[in-house]
Amino acid sequence: MKKLQLIMDAHSLDLALTRMAHQILEHNTGFDNICIVGMQTRGVFLAKRLAQKIGGLENVTLDCGILDVTLYRDDYRTAFAQPAVRTTDIPFNISKKDVILVDDVLFTGRSVRAALDALMDMGRPRTIQLAVLIDRGHRELPIRADYVGKKITTLAKQEVALKVSEKDGEDSLWLTELEEGD
Repeated sequence: MKKLQLIMDAHSLDLALTRMAHQILEHNTGFDNICIVGMQTRGVFLAKRLAQKIGGLENVTLDCGILDVTLYRDDYRTAFAQPAVRTTDIPFNISKKDVILVDDVLFTGRSVRAALDALMDMGRPRTIQLAVLIDRGHRELPIRADYVGKKITTLAKQEVALKVSEKDGEDSLWLTELEEGD
């Protein structure tokens, strides 16, 4: 991977999450019915941060869960390698809840479609709202985010790589590109 451009440093990433938390608060009334679910891997960390920000602003504790969509993806059977299945941990009932689904990057929409299928297998939420840090376009499915930290324009061959301090030791978001031979 070749790093092309720093899109967000730690400060701008925190500002984007703060703005998203305020947007979620503006759109939803009452917090007894709201829960947050982060998509593996880095969406989990973003979901926890959003839950903390909303909790701090409104003095509430939101249920926060972890969702792995590996086995719901429409492409996992076509890969030669065994898919890496991660943890799903949603220790609360999502039925009749307003679920805020959190992911780091919205690209084709296929991961979000898989997440919707997975959530519906767990119950029937009242609503599912999508929050993403980055919307990079190139949609293959009619999916849009309700809350977006930043929209960027990329080439299809480029990737957006999020680093979070909890896993990578730093908070940053980079535009990257495969180098020859990668």
